[in-house]
Amino acid sequence: MTQWVLAATLICGASVFTSCTSNDDNPAQSELNLSEKIIGKWMVAELNGQPCPTNLKTVVTFLSPTSAYGSISDILSESWSEYAAGNVSIKGNNVTISAQDGDFTHVLDVTVSSITDKDMLLKSDWSILEGGKQVYHESYGQERWQRVTQDYEDDILGVWEGKVTRDLGDATNDELHRWECKADGTYAFYSEAGAAWEAEPNFRADYFVDGILLCTRWQDTAESEELREWWEIASIKDGVMKGTALRVREDGTTYTATFEMTKVK
Repeated sequence: MTQWVLAATLICGASVFTSCTSNDDNPAQSELNLSEKIIGKWMVAELNGQPCPTNLKTVVTFLSPTSAYGSISDILSESWSEYAAGNVSIKGNNVTISAQDGDFTHVLDVTVSSITDKDMLLKSDWSILEGGKQVYHESYGQERWQRVTQDYEDDILGVWEGKVTRDLGDATNDELHRWECKADGTYAFYSEAGAAWEAEPNFRADYFVDGILLCTRWQDTAESEELREWWEIASIKDGVMKGTALRVREDGTTYTATFEMTKVK
């Protein structure tokens, strides 16, 4: 797996990170008590006041005030990272997360304005440095992260049966298919062939689940284009898995795709 490009398209943040604000310089922010309240799993919900498309989402889990890990699937930078470790620094209302990826240093600098047991409001800067020089930079002036309390990493294991929704979300293939999610992070895709089920050949078929975010990627052959799909698992209960995803069409309009699959015993 690629080392951490923590938050690549999602929380994408900015230039060489800004200096941290101390509690003494900003005493009102010390009341946020970030070192305690930030512990746990978070996923972006809104960017600049708009719902974040599912395929731009990253999950960040703060283990302590000094360590975190993140999971990201980013088709643009070809990042595919699950539980990649990063170092955390908290000063006042500033949180800086940094991770090393070969010759590159990734820095996410977050300024938090409020935090509750459900969500966190912030702005972010994300930079990539090579040899101490900035080579990439993005920022968002307004974000909302939601706290994630469910984790379906183990619940998704096994064979599931359902129908395929096309990318545009406006049609469904009426044929039943089966997906087998394996513990090694790979999956198999089966099509019905008479009274039997046949596995379709794939050069690559990987997935991961972090919290409620399900990310998949696949290639038919080594030369074919790598495709990816992200979903947010709404629930896994009584042998039924339901999911949703906010998608963006080529014209910029959005729609919500859904799926429902039944576990095969």
